[in-house]
Amino acid sequence: MSTQKIRAVRDRLGFEGSVIFLLDNLIWPILAVVFIGFWILLPEFFATSRNIQYLLYSGAGLACITLAEGLCLLSGNFDLSVGSIAGFSAMFGAVFAAQWFPGTPALVAIAVMLVMGGSIGALNGFSVAYLGVNPFLQTLSFLIIFEGLIITLSTRSITSLPEMYFYVGNGTLFGIPFAIILTIGLYLVVWTWLKYSNFGNAIYAVGGNRDSAEKAGINTKRVILVTFILSGVFSALGGLIFTGFLGAATPNLTSGQLFPAFAAAVVGGISLFGGRGNILNAYGGVLLLGMVEAGLVMLGIGVTLINAIQGSILLAAILLYTFVERYRESLIAEFS
Repeated sequence: MSTQKIRAVRDRLGFEGSVIFLLDNLIWPILAVVFIGFWILLPEFFATSRNIQYLLYSGAGLACITLAEGLCLLSGNFDLSVGSIAGFSAMFGAVFAAQWFPGTPALVAIAVMLVMGGSIGALNGFSVAYLGVNPFLQTLSFLIIFEGLIITLSTRSITSLPEMYFYVGNGTLFGIPFAIILTIGLYLVVWTWLKYSNFGNAIYAVGGNRDSAEKAGINTKRVILVTFILSGVFSALGGLIFTGFLGAATPNLTSGQLFPAFAAAVVGGISLFGGRGNILNAYGGVLLLGMVEAGLVMLGIGVTLINAIQGSILLAAILLYTFVERYRESLIAEFS
């Protein structure tokens, strides 16, 4: 059932409509409960403004990569290459500015890396939309290819970059890390665009039912292509933030970021089947995973167990949203 129909029926339901709204935005009550839980366990450390700011700051790079993954999921596709695109684009921009064209202005180097990310995304989108390649296999191939190309570009960390190049990831604005302002602003802009623009609604329509979207006159191939291009750009932006956060472009800069990005989007309620979800809730998923990791580290829990717990959170989210989906459909069917 389309998101538009769900909204229309929800508006007529009264109390049941409020229940559906709560279920659609379940990540925020869960986030509040987890925050309060760690606040009780760690009263002197967890709820401090410094710790909260660090949680937002340290998750900014992942938030951009999650945004990239979330857009693809909304369109009914997977993108397993978001992490490798982020890492390759960051390394490409660093090598471009530090080795190939020393003295390149920071803004030019940033533009080059974003264009590189968008170009890789365009290749993904063209293969999926116009050549009919399975998105899982296409993006899995690019994950492997660009992980290898990162090492081909450089096997060592690159630090001799323009100071402005690092600003996105380590600069401040009005005393607040610029990465926090950027990511929150970006999510708000993308959420508004998805909700109120024709193209944003087209992404939901294609993800919900591609055949029906085509019959409605939507150019589904163009929608998928543009979605993957945006995914590539947002992934590259995530790589830029990680570069500033660490103060260097490293070969393993975004290694291991695919699972957290995918998990955050799913935990945030983005449907694995496309066409449903609130992109702002994906940011809530990023915050939840970061909060759980930080809280467990403060409690002295080992890294291996933390990974197992985060995997369990993902499994619980999939089971929960499966139940929520069935309940929502039965409720809407009853009142539609």
